[in-house]
Amino acid sequence: MTQAADPPSTAAPDPTRAPDAEASLDAFLDRYAAVLRRVFREAPDGAAVHLRRGLPAADLRALLATKPLSVFIPRRHGGRAGPAAEGGDGVAGGLAMLERSAYESLAMALTMGINGALFLQPVAKYAREGVQNEVFPRFLAHQNMGGLMITEPDYGSDALSMETAWTEEGDGYRIRGTKHWAGLTGLADLWLMTARKRGDDGRLARDVDFFVLDAHDPAQSLVVEERFHALGLYPIPYGRNGVDVHVPAAHRLEPTRNGLTMMLDLLHRSRLQFPGMALGFLHRLADEALQHVRTRAVGGKSLLHYDQVRRRLADLQASVTLADAMNLHAAEHADPDADLAKDGLRANVVKTVVTDKMQGAAQSLLQLVGAAGYKLDHVAGRGLIDSRPFQIFEGSNDILYEQIAGTTLKAMKAANEVRLDAFLRGHALTARAAERLGDLLHVRIDGDVPQRRRVDLGRIVGRVAGLDMTLELAERGYDAGRVEVAVQALRTEIAALLGALHQGHDADPSDAPASLGAWRAVLRTG
Repeated sequence: MTQAADPPSTAAPDPTRAPDAEASLDAFLDRYAAVLRRVFREAPDGAAVHLRRGLPAADLRALLATKPLSVFIPRRHGGRAGPAAEGGDGVAGGLAMLERSAYESLAMALTMGINGALFLQPVAKYAREGVQNEVFPRFLAHQNMGGLMITEPDYGSDALSMETAWTEEGDGYRIRGTKHWAGLTGLADLWLMTARKRGDDGRLARDVDFFVLDAHDPAQSLVVEERFHALGLYPIPYGRNGVDVHVPAAHRLEPTRNGLTMMLDLLHRSRLQFPGMALGFLHRLADEALQHVRTRAVGGKSLLHYDQVRRRLADLQASVTLADAMNLHAAEHADPDADLAKDGLRANVVKTVVTDKMQGAAQSLLQLVGAAGYKLDHVAGRGLIDSRPFQIFEGSNDILYEQIAGTTLKAMKAANEVRLDAFLRGHALTARAAERLGDLLHVRIDGDVPQRRRVDLGRIVGRVAGLDMTLELAERGYDAGRVEVAVQALRTEIAALLGALHQGHDADPSDAPASLGAWRAVLRTG
C-alpha cells in the first residue's frame, strides 16, 4: 500500500495529541471529549461547524490526533481493543467513545462508527496479518480513516443483487462497478469494497467478497462522480463513486465460511453497536430538555410544572435508560471474535428500537423548545434531521421489524406455540420482560400474518426485548427509579402497539392519484 504522508496541522499544540495507549479508559475518553467540546461548542463558530459541508481539516486532525479509533484496533497493533482480562477496553471501550462523540456531534459519532464497525473491526478479524500491519499504523500515526462500500444505485436494501464485479487479473483482482451513499466519500483513505465474482460465462456468483482498497494508490483510487447534497449529517460527505480498480491478491478478506456469512457477521456487529451513538445523542437531548423546561416560564411558572411537559421529560429520560441497557447488552454480546452471522434477531432488535428512540426524542425536544428548535443550528432541529437516517441505513427499520417478526413466527411454529406470551416467556431475549408484562401479551397468533401486521409484531417483540434488557440493568444495580420510569414508558408503548395489532389496518390504497380540489365537488353552496 502507498502510505499517506502525515498532513501538516494548523491546530494549536495540545496535550491531547499524544495519548498513552496504556492510560485508563476514562482518562483517554476525557482527553478526547475535551477536543470534542472545543471543536463543537467552545469555539467561536462551534455551532457553525455542524452546518458546513465537511468538517474543517484542522478540526478533524485535532480530533483524530487523540486517537479515538484506537479503541477498535487490537492491542498487538498498538491499539486499545481486546478483552479486559488482557488489558484491553473490550467492546465497552468503543461504545464509550461513540457515546462521548454523539453527546457533542451525532455526525462525528457516525464518522467514528463507520471507521470502527465497518472498517477496522472487519479488517482486524478477516484481513491477512500483512495487510493489518500496513493498515493499523496509518490510523494510529497518520490519522487515516476508512469506510465501507456496499450500496449501489439500483441495489440498496437488495444488496445481495449488487453488480459490482471482480475478475482475476495479473497478481490480483480487477473490480468494476458503481457504489453510492458510502459515508466519507472522497475523504476516507482506505475502503472495504464488496463485489461479486464474474465467471467466464459472464454470470455473477451468488457469494460476496470484500477487498481492502487504498485510495492513495492510483491503481486503487475511486472516481467521485457526484457529491450528494445530503439533508443532514453535513460533516460527512456522501456521493456516487465509479469503481475501476486493481487490488493485490492479499487485499481480499478471508472469511471463515463464505462472504455472505462474513457480511452478516459484520452488519450484525455494527447494528449491535448503534446504542453507543444513540446513548450520547439521547443523553444530550435529555439534558437540553431539562435545562430548557427549568428556565423557560409560561403562565408565571416554569415549564417543568406542566404535566404534559413532565411526561415528555420522563419519556426522554426513559430512552436514555433503555440506551444504557442496550449498551450494557452490546458490551457483552458484540465481541469482535464471536461469530454473529446467526445473531440477526438480537442485532435487529437493538438497531431498530434504539434508532426509533433517537428520532422520537428529537421530535419531543423540538416540541418542548418550540420555534427556537426549528433552527438548523439548534440541537433540536439539527438532531431531528441528523437522527432520521439512522432508521434507514444498515437496514430500513420497516424491513428489520418484518425480519424480527419472521424469526419469531418461524420459532413459534417450530415450537408448536400460538400464544405470544408463552413463547416470549421461554425466549432468552424476552423471558423476564414477558413475565413482568403478564397477561398484556396474551395474544394468539396463527395462520398467515400480513406484512403490515408482521411489522407491528416486530415492533412489539423489539420493545419487549428492550424491556428485558432494561430489567437486567436493574439487576446489575442501576438506579431503580430510572428503571421504573423506563419500564412504565415501554409498557405503555407495547400496549399501544398491541392495540394496533388487534385492531388491524387492512385498507388498501387507491391505484389512482387523488384529484386536487376534490373536496369542492361535495361543498354545500346552498
